[in-house]
Amino acid sequence: MKILITDGIEKSGADILLKAGFELTQKTLTPDELLATIPEYDAIIVRSATKVTKAVIDAGKNLKVIARGGVGVDNIDVEYAKMKQIKVLNTPKASSISVAELTIAHLLAIGRFVPMSNIAMRHREWPKKEFSKGIEVTGKTLGIIGFGNIGTEVAKRALGLMMNVVAYDMYIKDTDIKGVKMVSKEELLRISDYITLHVPFDKAGGPLISKNDFEKMKNGVILINCARGGVVNERDLLEALNSHKVQYAALDVFEHEPPTQEEFELINHPRVSVTPHIGGSTKEAQDRVGVEIAEKVVAALGEFKKGEVLV
Repeated sequence: MKILITDGIEKSGADILLKAGFELTQKTLTPDELLATIPEYDAIIVRSATKVTKAVIDAGKNLKVIARGGVGVDNIDVEYAKMKQIKVLNTPKASSISVAELTIAHLLAIGRFVPMSNIAMRHREWPKKEFSKGIEVTGKTLGIIGFGNIGTEVAKRALGLMMNVVAYDMYIKDTDIKGVKMVSKEELLRISDYITLHVPFDKAGGPLISKNDFEKMKNGVILINCARGGVVNERDLLEALNSHKVQYAALDVFEHEPPTQEEFELINHPRVSVTPHIGGSTKEAQDRVGVEIAEKVVAALGEFKKGEVLV
C-alpha cells in the first residue's frame, strides 16, 4: 500500500511506516498537484498546511485513511470522508504538553512585560519605570475554557503556580484533578483574572468569545488563545483592548495564517504578546506526533488488509 505524506513527518514515524511495509512518498504539493497525485495512494498524512477537501477525497479513489498529525482536523472535510467510509485519524494527545507549556509561558511573560521589554530595550530604551507594575500569578484565578487533553495539562501547571483554577467544557462536567472547579461559562467569565482557551473552532457556531462575552468579564482581564484562530472574534478583542476591558492578550493563533494586513493592528497592539502558531512545535511533541500518527495509520490499514470495515 502507498502512503502520501505532504507536510512532513519525523523520522521516527517514517521508520514505523517503512518497517510495516508501506511505500512512502514525501512531497509538498499545490492543491492542483494534490488532486492529480492522490488517486494512486491508499492513505495521506498531513499536518496543517494541506487541505483535504471534498474534491481531494473524490479524487482519491483508493483512499482508505486520512491522517492529520496534530490535534485539530479543521483542514479535513471529516464528515464527507466518513460518508465515503474513509477513516480520519489525528493525534489529540501528542502535543498537549507543548501547547500547555506555551500557554503558561505567555501567562507568565505578559504579566511581567517580557515581550514589551524586549521590544523597548532593542530600541535602546530603558522602561524600568513604565514596566514596574507587574502582576503575580499566585492567588489569581485562571479560567480554562475547554478541558480536554491540553486544558487539563494547563490546569496541572497552573495549580503548581499556586493559582486558583476553574474550568468550563461543553461536554465535560466533572474532573478528578484536585483543586479544579468545573463551572458554567458565565461564571468563568465573571470570576477569572486570566482566561485561556483550548477548544476547536466551530465553523457553524462561529467565535466562542465575542463582544457579549467580553462584557461579562472582569475589567482588566488577561486573555490567552493558543487554541485555534477564529475562536476569539479578533475585532471585538481589539475593541476590548482599546477600552482596557482586556488588559493584556496573548495569541498564538489567528483567523488567517499568515495574518492579513488588518490583523497586524491587533498583533502590533502594545499590550499583546504573539507567537506564530507554534504551540505544538517542540522537538518532543513532533516526535510524539510522528510516532502516534504512524502507529494509527499502520493499525487502520492493517484492519483494511484483514477486510474489516473502517468506521
